[in-house]
Amino acid sequence: MINLSISLLEIPAYQLHWFDYIGYFGSFLTSITFIPQVYKAWKTKSVGDLSIWMMLIVVLSTIVWLVYAFAIGSGPVIVANTIVFILSLILIYFKYRFNR
Repeated sequence: MINLSISLLEIPAYQLHWFDYIGYFGSFLTSITFIPQVYKAWKTKSVGDLSIWMMLIVVLSTIVWLVYAFAIGSGPVIVANTIVFILSLILIYFKYRFNR
C-alpha cells in the first residue's frame, strides 16, 4: 500500500504560505458558489424551488466548520464558511420573505 499523505511536519516553514494561497483560492471558489443563487432570488423574487432543508443543513454545516476552523486557526476555512453562512442566511430570509 502506498501512502500519499503529506505531513505538515515534513514541509519547511517557508513553503507553508503556498498552502495558504491554495486554501484561500479554494475558499474564494467555495464562497462564490452561492452568489448566483442569491442574485437570482433577489432579482426574480422567486425561491419556490429552493429547498429550505438544504439551506438549513448548509447553515448547520458551516457552523460546525467554523467551530473547527477557529479551533485550529485555519483562516481559509473561516473565510469560506463565514461567507457561505451569510449567503445561506440571506437565501433563507428570501425563502421566508418571498413565499408569503
